[in-house]
Amino acid sequence: MSAPTIEDVRAAADRIAGIARRTPAVDCDLAGGLRLKLESLQPTGAFKVRGAANHLRAVAGSVAGVVTASSGNHGQAVAYVARRLRMTAVVVVPETVNPIKARAIAAFGAELVRCGTTMDERYAFAQELARERGLHLVPSFDDALVIAGQGTCGLEIAEQCPDARVVVVPTGGGGLISGVALTLKALRPGVRVVGVEPAALPRYAASRRAGAPVAVPFQDTVCDGLRAQRPGALPWAVTSRAVDEFVAVDDAAALEAVRRLLLETHLVVEPSGAVAVAAILGGLVPERPAVAVVSGGNLDPELMRELAAHRAASVG
Repeated sequence: MSAPTIEDVRAAADRIAGIARRTPAVDCDLAGGLRLKLESLQPTGAFKVRGAANHLRAVAGSVAGVVTASSGNHGQAVAYVARRLRMTAVVVVPETVNPIKARAIAAFGAELVRCGTTMDERYAFAQELARERGLHLVPSFDDALVIAGQGTCGLEIAEQCPDARVVVVPTGGGGLISGVALTLKALRPGVRVVGVEPAALPRYAASRRAGAPVAVPFQDTVCDGLRAQRPGALPWAVTSRAVDEFVAVDDAAALEAVRRLLLETHLVVEPSGAVAVAAILGGLVPERPAVAVVSGGNLDPELMRELAAHRAASVG
């Protein structure tokens, strides 16, 4: 399958209308010249609904049911869209899945299956289920329809933030960064696009140094939505020409961004969704005006309590 084009992204925008939302881009006082693209306000709390809606609407009517592997947010999106389209869905998640994400997947009516801790483990099991049950496999990021769907976020940024000099995007397997990057380079070629990875799993930076996609050893990170060990083939093809730089932030920086967003801007953001803000606050992306994509807001309630308690203790 070839990488999507800007025409595919425009087609996706029409296909996902009525399922995914057009999210706002708002000014943020945490740093001068910063705007936040709030994908955390999607109906499932994360950008993933864009790609899921584009893929499932494209295959609706030709498949009996779908299966996917996910750390949580993509699974929620597939479950949500499948219910909207009256399709059955099975979602394979890690044993360590965020409980709020697991509950949401089940609440949307999907069958929840726990398997292993790494992406490779759950994806292999999803493939097995697809063969055994005759289900259609929906990739979480290495898929042209999914990438085109995520690219609709870039369409909105180009319209909402025409003066942006840089757009900063959380990066896991690469569906969001590749979709946003290909769209912005087509519509706003002078804009720099920067991907932000967890310091524990810098798979894109390592692949760039190697000149080809490579896997990094699995290490756990609080950024549970960014735990891919290697770039996807299609995202790699797109990011190699469309992403200007990859930077990395550690868990402490991600959590500090979550805390500041929560307590100073009253925005609920999960660590994976906060890494672009963390990179800007840490001085890794100096250009302004800057847009940080806040990719998800499905924050574990226990972690939220811990962060709020830390602030209360500090004030006390």
